[in-house]
Amino acid sequence: MSQPAQAQDTSADTPWPLSIYSGKLKAHIEAAPPTWVEGQLVEFNLRNGNAWMTLRDLEQEVSFSTVAWRALAGSLDGTVQPGSRVVALVKPNLYEKSGRLSLIAQQMKPVGLGDLLARIEQLKQRLAAEGLFRLELKKQLPVLPQRIGLITGRNSDAKKDILRNTHARWAAAQFEIREVATQGPSAPQEVAAALAELDADPRVEVIVIARGGGALEEVVLPFSDERLIRAVAAAQTPVVSAIGHEADRPLLDEVADMRASTPTGAAKLLVVDEGLERESLSYARERMSAGVERLIRRETEWLAALRSRPVLASPQDMITGRAEELKNLRRRALLGMETAMRRDSDWVAQTRARVRSLSPQSTLDRGYAVVQAQHSAGWEVLRDAGTISSGDHLSIMVASGELTARAEEIYPQDKTAAREHKASQDDQVQNREAAQ
Repeated sequence: MSQPAQAQDTSADTPWPLSIYSGKLKAHIEAAPPTWVEGQLVEFNLRNGNAWMTLRDLEQEVSFSTVAWRALAGSLDGTVQPGSRVVALVKPNLYEKSGRLSLIAQQMKPVGLGDLLARIEQLKQRLAAEGLFRLELKKQLPVLPQRIGLITGRNSDAKKDILRNTHARWAAAQFEIREVATQGPSAPQEVAAALAELDADPRVEVIVIARGGGALEEVVLPFSDERLIRAVAAAQTPVVSAIGHEADRPLLDEVADMRASTPTGAAKLLVVDEGLERESLSYARERMSAGVERLIRRETEWLAALRSRPVLASPQDMITGRAEELKNLRRRALLGMETAMRRDSDWVAQTRARVRSLSPQSTLDRGYAVVQAQHSAGWEVLRDAGTISSGDHLSIMVASGELTARAEEIYPQDKTAAREHKASQDDQVQNREAAQ
């Protein structure tokens, strides 16, 4: 009976023999192209000219059996050893008899410190381009944190230094401590997990990541891990980096909100010096007391000077002086008023005399009379004798009373005119008599 050509064609009635499945699986696996991988050698044994190794992932619990045949194994002896960090060009291989999957190393070389530092520099430039190191993202540290989060190695000297120096500066300081691995492949993951736990604690107001000095690859590499750097950048709580010595500069220093040159120096950043603060308070109290005393002394002197002034020493003098001024003012006002009344009274008398001298009554009192003649328009004051005729009625006003008269003879001021006027009047009389 023929075997199915494809795996999807198999069934319970038409299964593949295990050898066929193993052969097809081997062909499929070995069709994968050679791939460069990175890991750590946990085993390295030379047997019969071949190198038998176990290659483990740098961070996860993943490992593969790896073999280097004689042509490559000879060049690896003395170059790599258990614990070495290597990169290898590998191709997968399936051993059909046992079904064991392994890697065949075609090339392998150790990762030197220079290579690791170059990778860190590339990562630094890439993260800086993303803006993770910008100064405006740095958070201010609290002056006196309620509780300090501390991430450090288990029973490490860095932990002891930070606790001792912090309590020496501020005895009431409280800590929330997380002890994790601070070197090796698992260090970045454990530090990031502890950071997330402390960042979620509302009592923790600042977090310190601390590690003492050591070899460069032990200090710089774990604290330059990209995942740890991004975890610190995302933290809401201010983070202080206190890694190694002054010369050690892992990428954690770049992303942290504050960098301490050493774990011992971190205490100066976390809390103020209680002794110095007490001295500052005492000095401030002395300055305040001296200032208050100066103020009281100045105000006392001002009050004494104010009380010595005449207006307060003898206040009645001010009232007496003002009363005398009011008396003088009243006297001057009365004199001014009397003078003005006399002056105005004289003016009224003189004006009255002038008015009286100009009035018609005054003229009548001197013997003059006002004569009015009757015309068609009514009575009018007679100013010219030539304007009336003989026999016209006249009204005469004297100083006391009035009388009426009839004009008999009229004498104008011009004699020739008077004679003519007299003749005219005689003719008028004759004419009237003749008419009668």
